[in-house]
Amino acid sequence: MQDDTRCGPVSLYLHFPFCVRKCRYCDFLSGPAAAKEREEYIQTLCLEIELRAAEVPAGVDTVFIGGGTPSLMTPDQAERVMAAIRRSYVLADDAEISMEVNPGTADADKLCAFRKVGINRLSIGVQSFDDGELKLLGRIHTADQAREIMSAAREAGFQNINLDLMSALPGQSVLSWERSLQEAVRQAPEHISAYSLIIEEGTPFAAMALPALPSEEEDREMYHFTKHFLASNGYRRYEISNYAREGFECRHNCGYWTGHDYLGLGLGASSCLGGERFRNPDRMEEYREAVKRMDDDRPDPPAFSAMRCGREILTSKDRMEEFMFLGLRMTDGVSEKEFERRFGVPLQEVFADVLKRHLDQNVICRIPVRRQGDAAGTGDMAGSRAAAGIGEASDLRIALTEYGMDVANYVMADYLL
Repeated sequence: MQDDTRCGPVSLYLHFPFCVRKCRYCDFLSGPAAAKEREEYIQTLCLEIELRAAEVPAGVDTVFIGGGTPSLMTPDQAERVMAAIRRSYVLADDAEISMEVNPGTADADKLCAFRKVGINRLSIGVQSFDDGELKLLGRIHTADQAREIMSAAREAGFQNINLDLMSALPGQSVLSWERSLQEAVRQAPEHISAYSLIIEEGTPFAAMALPALPSEEEDREMYHFTKHFLASNGYRRYEISNYAREGFECRHNCGYWTGHDYLGLGLGASSCLGGERFRNPDRMEEYREAVKRMDDDRPDPPAFSAMRCGREILTSKDRMEEFMFLGLRMTDGVSEKEFERRFGVPLQEVFADVLKRHLDQNVICRIPVRRQGDAAGTGDMAGSRAAAGIGEASDLRIALTEYGMDVANYVMADYLL
């Protein structure tokens, strides 16, 4: 059995760990910092970008600048980061280059400057269009500011925008969630991410006396309203929590779900390259020192080991498991042909028992590969698409049915060998 771990074009993730104020639900590696510390970090990040180019010989097809709040960067800082990427890597002509933006941290002039340096996709952290919910979450913006930054982004020329929303918030009603979702659609973004809140240990939310969370029935009602309402407004659900107009699926995130290699740059950023998973140091001084050690090693090969914390070599078993439980997050599912190409063994041979059980339980189905412009969805759509003869029998995909989507965690756990 041969596991194909060859490294083609990769995705870059750049972490900007600073924000105005940490939200009460947030467990990301982020926090407030003065302008001087942010500038020192940008200098270190640009140096790391340059030093690690040798790890990406085949070029870069997507870039995602996340955080934290990357829109706190000055236009000059964003320009230097993008210049370092272009100077050090072969960036595809059609590369998707995303930046996370929070309302209250950028106006049209600043967004125009970001667009000028090559950012071509924005992911705006709205979370809610209800001011009370925003205050409870600890967000720094109001619903009006969320509308304003959407207008500013259009004024700056952005034509690929995502809005992030959160459901199942403490004290949130089904009606309140529906209103936020309706307002999001009125803003006409190309993409909407709709996640349920998870209260993580160590966050302020975990220690607070909060209003009651929506009941399980209310949570299900929010979930089902979301998928039907967004579908009726032209947003195809292409992943459990992500919806897009045709052609505006997030290419960077699709890479994560389909096993695309990625290199993480910046404090605590994670990477997976050529079958090896690792992460950068997550303490600022350790991160700076690691970058300095790489710089001191020049012109000899950089000490990449300094940036390889928690190093793990993935076995074929690990990679097959990830191919399945990450790929099944996507409504188009996983390709049987691609599985065999990557691992040198038929998918049906490796997962015969679990596939049979899941087919019998109607939590998965086998569907032809979806072509551009085909109808969306799985489950009740699968039969009509198969009857129409869409795709080739030799290139079927395993996908969750609508019922499978409802119990996705249970289904995907079964693909751990």
